[in-house]
Amino acid sequence: MSDKLEKIQQLMPLGKMQEVNALVESALQEGISPQEILKGGLLEGMDVVAKKWAEGTAFIPEVLISARCMNGAMEILEPYLVKKEEKFSGRVVFGTVQGDLHDIGKNLCTLMLKAKSFEVIDIGVDVCAEKFVEAVKTYQPDVLCMSSLLTTSMGYFKVVLDALQEAGVRDCVKVAIGGAPVTQAYADEIGADLFTEDAVSLAGRLLEEFA
Repeated sequence: MSDKLEKIQQLMPLGKMQEVNALVESALQEGISPQEILKGGLLEGMDVVAKKWAEGTAFIPEVLISARCMNGAMEILEPYLVKKEEKFSGRVVFGTVQGDLHDIGKNLCTLMLKAKSFEVIDIGVDVCAEKFVEAVKTYQPDVLCMSSLLTTSMGYFKVVLDALQEAGVRDCVKVAIGGAPVTQAYADEIGADLFTEDAVSLAGRLLEEFA
């Protein structure tokens, strides 16, 4: 393995964005393929963070600085990856439901999905049912992901599901829900297709679906 990729792995969990960006650019100049930089450097580094988070030994601030670092490096790599027509694992539309302005969970999930080569369309927070329906019609995703951190907004999942049904697109897309107050029992009750407890689990479950 290239020393540069090894250093990227080590610096990613520390959120050393400038150093990682410089290493990514240097690796490209050295002739290392963008796919190898992504898989052998960035994703390996993010996997370290993801495992620690799943084990409860890393916390949101640590994940967020790593996420910022990953996003910065991906801005450099993306033109090369697109040029080489990298295959996506699937297309996902993601939004936080109406009545909820929290985006940390959504952003973490989005990052993990992108790290696993999913194409993610982030439609933001406080999203109404009509906007979710419009996004499904426009982007034709494989999965619609919705998040809610509040018990007061959690009931809006069902509003969106009903709107999808009324618009005739419910059967065209899998629906995944998540957030602090959400449970598997609730997901079953409202007819969601998938529930996971965290961003790592979501990315893993969707990879299984589309492998």
